[in-house]
Amino acid sequence: MRKLLPIVGHSGGRSALTCRFRCGDACFHEVPNTSDNEYVGDVIAGAIGRRSMMRAAAVVTVAAAAGTATVGAARPAGAAATQPSYTKPTPPKGARGLRYSSVAPNTLDAVVTPDGYGYNVVIRWGEPILRGAPAFDPENQTAAAQAGQFGYNNDFLALLPLPGETGRQLLVANHEYTDEILMFRGYDAANPTRQQVEVAWAAHGLSAVVVEGERRSGRLVAVPRHPLNRRVTATSEFRLTGPAAGSDLLKTSADPTGTKVLGTLNNCSGGTTPWGTTLHGEENFNQYFANSSRTTDKRYGIGTGATERKWERFDKRFDVAQEPNEVHRFGYVVEFDPYDPDSVPRKHTALGRFKHEAATVRLTDDGRPVVYSGDDERFDYFYKFVGSKRMRKGHGRAVREHNLSLLDEGTLYVARLTGDSPAIEIDGSGKLPGDGEFDGSGEWIPLATASAEGAVSHVDGMSADEVFVFTRLAGDKVGATKMDRPEDIQPSPHTGKVYVVLTNNTNRGVGTNAKADEANPRNANKHGHVLELTERRNRAESTSFAWSLFLVAGDPDNPATYFAGFPKDDVSPISCPDNVAFDPYGNLWISTDGNQLGSHDGLFGVATKGERRGELKQFLTVPTGAETCGPVIQERRVLVAVQHPGEIDGASVEKPASTWPDGPGRITRPAVVAVWKKDGGDIGV
Repeated sequence: MRKLLPIVGHSGGRSALTCRFRCGDACFHEVPNTSDNEYVGDVIAGAIGRRSMMRAAAVVTVAAAAGTATVGAARPAGAAATQPSYTKPTPPKGARGLRYSSVAPNTLDAVVTPDGYGYNVVIRWGEPILRGAPAFDPENQTAAAQAGQFGYNNDFLALLPLPGETGRQLLVANHEYTDEILMFRGYDAANPTRQQVEVAWAAHGLSAVVVEGERRSGRLVAVPRHPLNRRVTATSEFRLTGPAAGSDLLKTSADPTGTKVLGTLNNCSGGTTPWGTTLHGEENFNQYFANSSRTTDKRYGIGTGATERKWERFDKRFDVAQEPNEVHRFGYVVEFDPYDPDSVPRKHTALGRFKHEAATVRLTDDGRPVVYSGDDERFDYFYKFVGSKRMRKGHGRAVREHNLSLLDEGTLYVARLTGDSPAIEIDGSGKLPGDGEFDGSGEWIPLATASAEGAVSHVDGMSADEVFVFTRLAGDKVGATKMDRPEDIQPSPHTGKVYVVLTNNTNRGVGTNAKADEANPRNANKHGHVLELTERRNRAESTSFAWSLFLVAGDPDNPATYFAGFPKDDVSPISCPDNVAFDPYGNLWISTDGNQLGSHDGLFGVATKGERRGELKQFLTVPTGAETCGPVIQERRVLVAVQHPGEIDGASVEKPASTWPDGPGRITRPAVVAVWKKDGGDIGV
């Protein structure tokens, strides 16, 4: 019998410490989107098919196995652990790729995996990856040392092929943000030192590191000091490209050309390109900038006072009052070439400026790139960019340079969704509308088009530069649909359908905020949901689409949950979906952030097609205070980024809330984990 665990923590399931360092307490600030966009049609949180609706009144259970905890550390002294409440193992049945025993909800300070699976830590924060980098010493950390070591709070992960090096791959990781209170002993948040700030700058950004796999398992280990290993930090040089590059809106006293910027901040999820690069979304960049009084900055959540980290004390570019345009140079999609250690990463202005959660790519039939990206904010939008230039195949510098320019020319769109149920039937309670369906249609509204000849705005009253720099305001003007924190967006390589992850929005329907609509099914939505889009004629460049609710998260016992019509007594409970990825069989794997059901966050696989469509099974959970990020699903291994372990209210270096991954007496460290089948077989088969 499944037993939900008591809910602890902060709004949305996160701890207050997470909100403080990750997004600058965004949930406590005024909702940035105060536009009055109209909504056409509404749907209730439930998206339950007719057959599932009849089951909803019944009491259901989830039969799942208690996962084997492959523990890298014991629990902190005196800390209680909630043991998995499942007693009867589930046979490893399911869709191909999902044939493993479901892990039970739990609060163990460990990585918990299915029976028959093991894991290893691939790389931790601070491990040296560049030549000359010293061993990690948390008591004597310097910026120079950190710049040669693996960064902090790993998020998005990509594993790329490494031709000519058998058994090796190239791992690329985002480092979203820093938890100074968990990094520095005796940290004084009111008076950080220059050394602490400079270490934090160096701990942000990206890492590229070669990894090597064992032949008889999916175990991966980092290869230090490989020529392709690389660190990019908050002070590395970046190039602004595309239609807004050189705009007066992007010029600063340090860069009067408006084309060169130092650093990348708060890189959350990302994507890989068919031409062999990686994309990285700058998300909660607003929290690093102080002292703004502008309306345009308020729309992006830029504060009027000091920042949490106080970086503005050490570099004036983080003080909007002194450098008003510096903040305009963040909030883009970064393109990184991991195969060229000397390349300068690019920030693509043609993809718009907002809190990019991710950037995922598919190609049109004639070889043009289409990039999907969500703006991770309550009541903000999701976008699509359709390139106008075709990808070239082959090798050589000319081909490489051409492909690196593909995301600089094309049209940027924002989504507007329409429902097919009368508004009177939508009350936010979870009641099924009269037509028994939760779906509708949508359109991609053009915002601006960039070409070699120049850029053209499609938004009245805004220039092209303004659209690309103040993209949120452009979405407001054209009446885009306000969503419940659009995060990762993934097109399926098997069906072409596009999956849009909405993590949660507890402000939905509260006070004067927008109420439930068809695409955002619940008022006070604390568990989130997943939309499934079908582009017209299944063509990536189409300007219209159909949509339906694929998954409405929460306790399966609750009638306002939905699992694509699959029987709810055979699914795992899930809350707050975030990053997603596809496995080789077409299943969607979902990581969570801020579980509101009382369990630790985890990773789940769900079938998207066939007779088992909607079957969702938990694959792992992460340690105390941690978030599951960056899943990579291969035939013989699963990679996850265990982000911010121990990020619990009241925790510090002196008083850790987690002892993962290295045990008591050692500092808590974010890390990348590889999970594999102990018998050397394929995952989930």
